[in-house]
Amino acid sequence: MRKYVRAALIAAVYIVLIYLLQPVSFGPLQFRAAEALTLLPMLYPEAVLGLFVGVLTANIFGGLGPWDIFGGSAVTLIAAYVTYRHRDSWIAYASPILFNAFLVSAYLHRFYSQPYWLVAGSIAVSEAAVVLILGIPLIKILRKIK
Repeated sequence: MRKYVRAALIAAVYIVLIYLLQPVSFGPLQFRAAEALTLLPMLYPEAVLGLFVGVLTANIFGGLGPWDIFGGSAVTLIAAYVTYRHRDSWIAYASPILFNAFLVSAYLHRFYSQPYWLVAGSIAVSEAAVVLILGIPLIKILRKIK
């Protein structure tokens, strides 16, 4: 039961962070602070489901329709699973950055009529900043508590 509650809490925190920072959470150039949570599968396997539900819900209410709802959620699910499977490797840190940069940009660049590599690069930079600047300290704090 505790794992389901933790997964629901992760989803809720993701959604709240997206909407508190909505002006920078959506669009071709985005800075989703909630993406710091994408490292949580390193500590909690149930975070894979929590992140999927959080992104799915956030994109239902603020995304770009079906592509963002299903595409963005699927990318998060894959990246979260890879983060969990490689939790003791640098791959865990790289997976949310690379999957979001190369896959989410595949549809975002079309919606915003921007060059693919520009959108991929901007997502890579913003995702890396969030994961490395916010996500790593979050994991370090949670490891001490756990």
